[in-house]
Amino acid sequence: MSAGIAMPVLVVLAAYLLGSVSGALVIGALRGGIDIRTQGSGNAGGTNALRTQGIAFAVGVVIIDLGKGWLAAAWLPVVAQRFGATTAWLPAACAFAAMLGHVWPVWHGFRGGKGAATLVGALLALSPGLLGVVLGVWLLMVVLFGFVGLASVAAAIALPVAVAFGRVAPFGPLLGFGIAAAMLVAFTHRANLARMRAGTEPRARRLWLAGRGR
Repeated sequence: MSAGIAMPVLVVLAAYLLGSVSGALVIGALRGGIDIRTQGSGNAGGTNALRTQGIAFAVGVVIIDLGKGWLAAAWLPVVAQRFGATTAWLPAACAFAAMLGHVWPVWHGFRGGKGAATLVGALLALSPGLLGVVLGVWLLMVVLFGFVGLASVAAAIALPVAVAFGRVAPFGPLLGFGIAAAMLVAFTHRANLARMRAGTEPRARRLWLAGRGR
């Protein structure tokens, strides 16, 4: 493998390893060995952290999971560039690798979260404008339906749609990332969607404005 190919590959691998640092499990370890994968929904993410451990714990989880997405997309490609490796696809590839690490973390037995917070952090680096679209769709869906999982899937699907219609540059890398990220988020939320169909999925009632008074 030539040096020009090896550096991007190593940087993408580093992004996966960075993504494998689970905020929920790191904070849980610092809090006496709490593993929220054994509690609530069993997901190592911000929503389950909030429901099982409270807001302070959840905020810490979200900060770490957002931060690693941003670092993967913003900082690691700069490191590669300093070694002479430049490609328009590298930030997007690092962002998706970090999401994969979050979902299947090598440091934590390949059992992680669902990737939404890491996606948000990556978009903050890749395209703040697209992040605004994604967050807007997420908030609208939660307000109308009250399901965080459904809102996360809809927001992720809105990403490649926004890239396609907005012709956001760099078009190819962002469209590829958007499609891959949407597929991954839909896959990781498949249990939420199944519970919705069964009528057993809990709603975020504080945000579900359409359901007030019911």
